Amino acid sequence: MPTPPTPPFPFPKEYSFPPFFTPQINLATRHAQLTKWSSLILSYCRHHAIYRLSLSDTTTSPSSPAYPLFNNDSINRRLSLSYIKEIIDFMRRDGRAEWVSGSGSGEQQQGDLVWVYWRTPEEWAGLVEKWVEETGNKGQVMTVYELVEGEGSRGSEFWGLDQELMVKAVQVLVKKGKAQTMGGEENLGVKFF
Repeated sequence: MPTPPTPPFPFPKEYSFPPFFTPQINLATRHAQLTKWSSLILSYCRHHAIYRLSLSDTTTSPSSPAYPLFNNDSINRRLSLSYIKEIIDFMRRDGRAEWVSGSGSGEQQQGDLVWVYWRTPEEWAGLVEKWVEETGNKGQVMTVYELVEGEGSRGSEFWGLDQELMVKAVQVLVKKGKAQTMGGEENLGVKFF
């Protein structure tokens, strides 16, 4: 059965306002602008189930699902890469973004690939923990693949989640003493307590 198409994302009214795409000089206005961009990015990524953004793709590749996020062709405006990085850093300080380690070197180390946490690893861990309780999977061993792609988890909020993000959520559960990992990276298993 084909997946139904995702409905169009409802951009906020600010998205059609040209100054929204220009970093504001006044500090209070700039903070409000950063907050609105952060909210927009989180909402957009949640709507399209985007967990990681390649910033270079979002600014240069019209085929990227995130291209419209920073490029409003109808008013001929786009965010600069430097301002996008400033917004991501603002989100990082708020715990809603994280640079993907190893996504570059030198200038690009803090540059191209970023996790967008419309749900943080802790929030995903809470959903997994609740699911384990509700489905009677305590004491069971499952692979990360089974958690995000398996029939048993189909319909859960984390079904289809990026596997690396699921590993981050599992590590939260391990730290809380709610799970134990076993096996290697390719076939990581998780036992729930």
